[in-house]
Amino acid sequence: MSQQRMQGQPMVILGEDSQRMKDKDAQSHNISAARAVAESVRSTLGPKGMDKMLVDSLGDVTVTNDGVTILTEMDIDNPTAEMIVEVAEAQEDEAGDGTTTAVAIAGELLKNAEDLLEQDIHPTSIIRGFNMASTQAKSEIGDIATSVDPSDEERLKSVAETSMTGKGAELNRDILVDLVVDAIQAITVEADDGSHVPDLQFLDVQTQTGRAVSDSELLTGGTINKDPVHSDMPTSVDDAKILLLDTPIEVEETEADAQVSLDSPDQLQDFIEQEEQRLQEMVQTIKESGANVVFCQKGIDDMAQHYLAKEGILAVRRVKKSDIEFVSELLETSIVSDVDAVTADDIASGSVTRDEDDELFYVEGSGHGATLLLRGSTDHVVDELERGVNDALDVVASTVADGRVLAGGGATEVELAGRLRDYADSVSGREQLAVEAFADSLELVPRMLAENAGLDSIDTLVDLRAAHEDDDEHAGLNVYSGDVVDTFDTGVVEPAHAKEQAVSSASEAANLVMKIDDIIAAGDLSTSGGDEEGGGGPGGAPGGMGGGMGGGMGGMM
Repeated sequence: MSQQRMQGQPMVILGEDSQRMKDKDAQSHNISAARAVAESVRSTLGPKGMDKMLVDSLGDVTVTNDGVTILTEMDIDNPTAEMIVEVAEAQEDEAGDGTTTAVAIAGELLKNAEDLLEQDIHPTSIIRGFNMASTQAKSEIGDIATSVDPSDEERLKSVAETSMTGKGAELNRDILVDLVVDAIQAITVEADDGSHVPDLQFLDVQTQTGRAVSDSELLTGGTINKDPVHSDMPTSVDDAKILLLDTPIEVEETEADAQVSLDSPDQLQDFIEQEEQRLQEMVQTIKESGANVVFCQKGIDDMAQHYLAKEGILAVRRVKKSDIEFVSELLETSIVSDVDAVTADDIASGSVTRDEDDELFYVEGSGHGATLLLRGSTDHVVDELERGVNDALDVVASTVADGRVLAGGGATEVELAGRLRDYADSVSGREQLAVEAFADSLELVPRMLAENAGLDSIDTLVDLRAAHEDDDEHAGLNVYSGDVVDTFDTGVVEPAHAKEQAVSSASEAANLVMKIDDIIAAGDLSTSGGDEEGGGGPGGAPGGMGGGMGGGMGGMM
């Protein structure tokens, strides 16, 4: 309960059940909650990172080391912790990979910021210093980065391989890397200004279980994992005239229920014949449009199936909305919502072939598109494979569009840290300490790479710093041998855009958390996130606030 005194009497501002946390208590609470989230994914970083098993309320299991998947699947009940999850989501949306790096750096920034706060450095000074360091770091990334040609397949394969390493796709990366690069090149178009732009909306990623990962393939066109609705229909049409529908080929039901009294069986027969006639008219409209293949997102009446088969028209029902939309882009045609309004203008030309072994239809057209068909033995294998391949697709697409790459294995972070410390000497005031803290935070990446590989993180960092002081910008950690090597030459490379985004996202999230100096929660908090005493676990605040606000990890899991 917050009180102020007016004319010698306390004035109640908040209700009796409300609680408030201010100043250092609020900052400590927020930082602890944010760090708890960051530390939950740190062990997944790098080629030797460990996996997490996530079990939801229904008992469904997800096994992954993908940062954004872990954080979005976790049952987080803390507003500050959710702000850190947004870092991962922003990183995934903008760069496609590097989510664990971004979240881990954000957590380390807050840890170092807390040390500065204990030295009575004001949060605004820390925030200003972090902003200066973030801007300088992104500028230095531009200086460190190496240009890559969009047609340089070997370099693009190195980017894809680096992204896949440590994930479920790693075991078959030789095959998958080729597929990823070929897929991106298949959907890359040249813009008016001469730049190369991969358009991922023209790439469809499909999965199948029961086959080896090595059987995965890149297909020209799209796939539809459905069967014909009638056994008498053709299964392959070379000169296909394709109609896409998102409305059922059925007689519409009336909105209102009604009872009809019949005097004779002939009247019932009339009703049935009228319904059949209506279906026959719909099929006739489709035939007159010139269509000989129909992909329908909704249902197709049994009688309509018979009439379609009789006309020699291949029809497929209950096609996924995403598949219909992809085929629409592929065929450069529209999706029709009214069967009676179908005309020849709604029909697209292409070819439809059937693979009976995979029970798939392959659809090809004049448009620009491809399908990456990923196969695996089980659902868990395929799901993790898809996550790894999607990350690789995103980073290769980013590399083609941006045209810049960096050395991996912690090389870039150590180089940036050294340059930021030099930059800090030119910064006056307390912001200098914040810039140095930012530099220290970046070195978390090589430390965690070493720690997750079972190496000594301190010795590794000392060796890396020494190599960079000798002007070896590409000196990074080989997690398999423990040696400091030129990671750029060994093919461990990352897209510059992803690194810039990670630095920017981490900095903004840390500043957002530090800027909060007051938490006000209304209502009975003792029952919303912890026990009656408010013990929220590590990071929990005193009293009911720790329980009510989620209290770090206490209210997260």
